[in-house]
Amino acid sequence: MTKPVLMDHDGGVDDLLSLMLLLTMPHIELRGVAITPADCYFDWAAEATAKILAICGRDDVRIAAGDLHGINAFPAEWRAQPRIINALPEMLAHPLDALPLASVPAREFLAQQLAAATEPVTVLMTGPASNLAAALTAHPELRQNIAEVVWMAGAFDVPGNVRTFAHDGSAEWNVFWDPVSARKLLEMQLPLTLFPLDATNHVPVTLNFLRRLAQQREHLLSNLAGQFWATTINTLPHVDYLYHMWDTLATGYLGCPQAITFRKMEVAVVDTGFNAGQTVHAPGSGQWAKIAAAVDVPRFHDYILRQFRSE
Repeated sequence: MTKPVLMDHDGGVDDLLSLMLLLTMPHIELRGVAITPADCYFDWAAEATAKILAICGRDDVRIAAGDLHGINAFPAEWRAQPRIINALPEMLAHPLDALPLASVPAREFLAQQLAAATEPVTVLMTGPASNLAAALTAHPELRQNIAEVVWMAGAFDVPGNVRTFAHDGSAEWNVFWDPVSARKLLEMQLPLTLFPLDATNHVPVTLNFLRRLAQQREHLLSNLAGQFWATTINTLPHVDYLYHMWDTLATGYLGCPQAITFRKMEVAVVDTGFNAGQTVHAPGSGQWAKIAAAVDVPRFHDYILRQFRSE
């Protein structure tokens, strides 16, 4: 039985790896990709997205450009990473005649796709919530067409990953970019599954994992994924910094949910102040959500490696 999915990503390396992983899942019917210009510059992210779709035999999938802008911008050097991805040999070897772009902005594209759905759709978000929040604010009746919102977002009982002058460090970037939309989304009473830093902190991209991936580099997707992850080594200029499988974990849930342990909580988002974007426990007043809490890392790594042996 297939699961219809709409993906909304924001163009970072982990987002692009997540798209690649999603396309290896035979039970997933990808119906469109929205790109939020948050952790990316749209043109470079769209090019990389289109090439991944083509490599995986899904150049029929439309890409929609987000036209909304967050309150708190990602660092420019992070946003430029898709340009490096597009310069990798395997990506250069797949020229594009044209980008398969939708004719409407991402928020309208999501609304159109949900309205046309004959069965509930899973929305996978690996970037901010802006497009989906805008689509459902304009068309609240479409909430009934959503089976589940799977979102890599938040930090509850661990520190956030935002480090700026006017912030206390409690927020995670996907929420911090547009905390107002995040708050609105959490107030819509959707079937919500969150992958916060509490869970993703369990799955750093270690050199040991990359060595295992390199051992199967004769497979195209393994070779490509290894190249993608290699570009993240200098993401932050700190000797002990580790990239994590943030978006990849949220995406992997759609294929390997048994590797992840969840808890149910009432949660909310703070949308102003020095802790804007912080996700908090809100018993009695928040939105009930399924929150990823722990990961069977060996099982999840084995799953990722098996999927990237797909041809």
